[in-house]
Amino acid sequence: MYRSHVLVCGGTGCTSSGSQQIISTLEQEIARNGLDKEVKVIKTGCFGLCALGPIMVVYPEGSFYSAVKPEDIPEIVSEHLLKGRIVKRLLYSETVEEDTVKSLNETQFYKKQHRVALKNCGVIDPENVEEYIAYEGYAALGKVLTEMTPQQVIDTVLESGLRGRGGAGFPTGRKWSMAAANQADQKYVCCNADEGDPGAFMDRSILEGDPHVVLEAMAIAGYAIGATQGYIYVRAEYPIAVKRLEIAIAQAHEYGLLGDHIFGTDFSFDIGIRLGAGAFVCGEETALMTSIEGKRGEPHPRPPFPALKGLWQKPTILNNVETWANVPQIILKGPDWFKSMGTEKSSGTKVFALGGKIHNTGLVEVPMGTTLREIIEEIGGGIPNGKKFKAAQTGGPSGGCIPASLIDTPIDYDSLMAIGSMMGSGGLIVMDEDTCMVDIAKFFLEFTVDESCGKCAPCRIGTKRMYEMLSQICKGNATLEDIDKLEELCYQIKAGSLCALGQTAPNPVLSTLKYFRDEYEAHVVEKRCPAGVCKDLLTYEIDAEKCKGCTLCARQCPVGAITGVVKQPHVIDKSKCIKCGACMEKCRFGAISKK
Repeated sequence: MYRSHVLVCGGTGCTSSGSQQIISTLEQEIARNGLDKEVKVIKTGCFGLCALGPIMVVYPEGSFYSAVKPEDIPEIVSEHLLKGRIVKRLLYSETVEEDTVKSLNETQFYKKQHRVALKNCGVIDPENVEEYIAYEGYAALGKVLTEMTPQQVIDTVLESGLRGRGGAGFPTGRKWSMAAANQADQKYVCCNADEGDPGAFMDRSILEGDPHVVLEAMAIAGYAIGATQGYIYVRAEYPIAVKRLEIAIAQAHEYGLLGDHIFGTDFSFDIGIRLGAGAFVCGEETALMTSIEGKRGEPHPRPPFPALKGLWQKPTILNNVETWANVPQIILKGPDWFKSMGTEKSSGTKVFALGGKIHNTGLVEVPMGTTLREIIEEIGGGIPNGKKFKAAQTGGPSGGCIPASLIDTPIDYDSLMAIGSMMGSGGLIVMDEDTCMVDIAKFFLEFTVDESCGKCAPCRIGTKRMYEMLSQICKGNATLEDIDKLEELCYQIKAGSLCALGQTAPNPVLSTLKYFRDEYEAHVVEKRCPAGVCKDLLTYEIDAEKCKGCTLCARQCPVGAITGVVKQPHVIDKSKCIKCGACMEKCRFGAISKK
């Protein structure tokens, strides 16, 4: 029996910040101090506060050490683990108040969160099935197989109001019901762990921190629809997630939780892993299934829907990782418990990957209906450097930009659709006043152009034409008529594309046109980028009154565009200037500005 447990984040974010070295140093120091039989080190999943990694939490005190460095470890071991004196200077600042140490749940970042899908992340060792079982793991599968009929399982999921967390928000129970009604000699259950949105890492973090929850949920779905085989389609760029899934599947087999006659019943179910090569289009269900079959990942027209003809033309259901993570708790706690969170039409919670111009980047899970303001200003800690909030992008390349005027919008499926955005898988990118909205639309279009599978002309050709038009606008080479043509093209592509990639690709353009049309017009009429981002429209100038003639700017200029003598105002030759910004960045007197 250990008197202390030290949990160190082993997710991708903290691993990239050096958490593995923290673990190694910690184990060495614990052994050196003779504490190896008293203190146990556990590599766990994501705690959520990715901006503060590497993260380490010591129990039973719950002391939350952030941005830990290897050189901090000897002090933590000798003071905290050996002598029982918490090292307050290394704690997350919000947990320290005068002489007391607050619970993590009392901090701004956590107090409005409600963890359902992320329940076990940062709590258990994801590579130890016994820890998952200790936290009610596989209890829902046992209940389903011994106490419920397949129809009762489907009815429970239907009644909960759970909607797909992968983007469109289709009712999960209805999808299961459709597949169960179709008779076949074989059916399949699939998990979409492809997660291609820029800035999104919700599914990855669940797989890294709680892989067994996905296995359990897929087995429950297999029982409900009459399937015996499942596949998890996960991108190969997630090596930690893949490794932990492989370990989890092996452990589940060893404990009789996957394979033949699970829990001594007649039900048998197995799960395989299929690695994706990173194609964004394989987030679309028919393209994903085609890729699992070993073919080029391309979407197919629907109907027939996968619930009738999916993987290898057999009835198939597909949900994403976050959707699966909700299922076991719905079975154990009931649909009313799940509906008690969120809104009438969007029950439960939603996980967001919060990134961009925000203090607290990381993973957050909040009840549906939480406002954008609460997420950005309270949980996210606001915009850094005293800048103003300008917009938030939800739904990735398929979503839209929400302006500051709509910051009090509740985050749920219907509210976001009503303002021209969408939930998507849960990426939430925050932008400040220094962001050019035309440039943002161009960024997402460039991504979509690269990721289009090319099967249908509206998407293959149309997105390329949109990108070209946006590029010309950013250069100031377009007209007001071109903006109107761009908008018209958006609607044509939405109407004519085969799958959701093309149908939603115009959303970033349409939403920025709707809320930031003045920026588009400034680019083409005034030949000016209001945010000072679009390089072709920028000019750098030196204020003669502020310039001290220190020559630093001239020495920094890579093309010799700045001239002047010591202690005299300098001048920029705009015909030579390549607008790199090096001079403005290095000027110590604020004498250089861009317009």
